[in-house]
Amino acid sequence: MKRLIVNADDFGMTSGVNRAILELHAAGVLTSATLMANASATEEAVERAIRTPALGVGCHVVLADGMPLMPASEIPSLIDGSSGALHATLGTFVQKLMTGRIRSKEIESEAVAQIKRIQGYGVHLTHIDTHKHTHMFPAVLRPVLRAAKASGIHTVRNPFEPEWSVRATPRAPWLRRMEVRVLRQLSNSFRRIVSEEGFKTTDGALGVLATGTLDARTVKAIVAAIPEGMYELVTHPGYNDADLARVRTRLLASRECERDALTALKERRDTTLVSFASLT
Repeated sequence: MKRLIVNADDFGMTSGVNRAILELHAAGVLTSATLMANASATEEAVERAIRTPALGVGCHVVLADGMPLMPASEIPSLIDGSSGALHATLGTFVQKLMTGRIRSKEIESEAVAQIKRIQGYGVHLTHIDTHKHTHMFPAVLRPVLRAAKASGIHTVRNPFEPEWSVRATPRAPWLRRMEVRVLRQLSNSFRRIVSEEGFKTTDGALGVLATGTLDARTVKAIVAAIPEGMYELVTHPGYNDADLARVRTRLLASRECERDALTALKERRDTTLVSFASLT
């Protein structure tokens, strides 16, 4: 059986992102979304999610490029001292992580705070993932999984894109293509740790390479190539409005392109759309 989770990241980032996610869910082409615990439209997203129980909702744990929930004094290794925010770029975060300057306990504390905030609103969380896929690194994965387990969650995104999906994404920039292939070397460690911690995950993430360039043609090519199994299509739909323009993100105009591209899923034939709840 071919099963596909269609997940939208950044639920709660802006009202326009929330609107796009809910419209796509109502259209029957989006099954899941991961919610930011501390974004400008989080409370609106929570309210809409509670009124839309068929939409699977996960926690989009933000460890870089955002505002923390924990006091800066309790998670100093995650904080940019000049701004009081989390480290602004993935590059800065990874550099500090690889040189041992990010503390595991602080990752866990911040992840617990974000998960608990969303659960405190009354939202049932189906899974966790991370903003910018930081949990692909073992030093992040273990504390994030500890935080999830402490909160009763046992399902996590597999952030690694299989080679067949990479081949079905011909328009992606070569640098992005190289990054995806290099980072896939971490996939064996990911699966081992997920298994050791007793978590469930998918057979892989689709559309990671196409982030920023995902269009209807690419969606059709990826879906046509899906083999038997359970996969997740990672998407970032939204409306390119004034609220989004104020957010520091490289995904501006592409959010509308992705929103339109997902309507191509209506033409699927032998692939069943599900949410992360199917894994449990």
